[in-house]
Amino acid sequence: MITAMESKQAVDVLVVGAGLAGLLAASQLQTAGHVVQVVEKGRGVGGRLATWRLGPGRGDYGAQFFTVREPQFQAIVDEWLELGLAFEWSRGWAAGSAADDPANDGKDDGFPRYAITGGMTAVAKHLAAHLTVHTQTKLTQIQVAGDGWEVVAEDGRTFTARALLLTPPVPQSLALLDAGEVPLTASDRAALERIEYAPCLSGLFWVAGGVALPAPGAVQQPEQAISWLADNQQKGISPEVAIVTAHANPVQSKLWYEAPKGELVGLFMGGLRPYLSKTSVIKGHHIHRWRYALPLVTHPERTLLADGLPPLTFAGDAFNGPRVEGAALSGLAAADALLNHL
Repeated sequence: MITAMESKQAVDVLVVGAGLAGLLAASQLQTAGHVVQVVEKGRGVGGRLATWRLGPGRGDYGAQFFTVREPQFQAIVDEWLELGLAFEWSRGWAAGSAADDPANDGKDDGFPRYAITGGMTAVAKHLAAHLTVHTQTKLTQIQVAGDGWEVVAEDGRTFTARALLLTPPVPQSLALLDAGEVPLTASDRAALERIEYAPCLSGLFWVAGGVALPAPGAVQQPEQAISWLADNQQKGISPEVAIVTAHANPVQSKLWYEAPKGELVGLFMGGLRPYLSKTSVIKGHHIHRWRYALPLVTHPERTLLADGLPPLTFAGDAFNGPRVEGAALSGLAAADALLNHL
């Protein structure tokens, strides 16, 4: 990965966003022989595959696990398993199961929930290792330039590309296109504007003195204000200390989204406290606001190829299926769509 480059550079495909969709698409396009670069506004790769160091431990504060339903994604996960990058964490949760049967609390429902060794960010770093990724690159506008694209960064750098893949949350992608006055067709704009997201408030808590979350270390309770609690030590990614992840449900996340961090700590502690002993001490915390966490209204196809423009595709977990697997399959579909036009 790199954080600086010449003021202008031309590539075959520019991928915006270094989350799972963008990284898998970039890998597929590069393997096919195209010159590909990825731009990412954050300090690192992964998007919601996010792991944070807190004291001597770490915790996943975005995606917590992933499941597999499609053979195409299973083949990728099998490679991760063989490398020791992925592992099976559970086949059900206590106090509210991820299974279709809500009464299946903590029972084996036959569906593996996979996690990543060392935290979710590790799989993004693995995928990015052989790609050119420009981190800390905030874009200001995207515009058509002849038969291709010109993309301008906040620091004045300019990227030119024959084709473009946008993987940020759709409202952010539309804002970049609108800044460059890109003329999307009415039908494409309507399809993209139909997509809706819910936010998620996330907290990590370093707990000393014991955490009593039931095996395998997570509680899923969608109707509660704090809908998810997970002990990253039981999960296996923070052997040194207990780091607990807490997520507020979509309704509470929307209500509390702008609240000061101190108030959010109180909200999370209301859900966490029943699982702490009288001697437990919170030694540190980290609060994060995910504005576009959960797609509520998704696009019916795995990607959208814009009509009447140089090659432009959209991908992410808002395209034909939320969750980690949805993002992965969307990125691969977007890469296939671009390969047919290059």
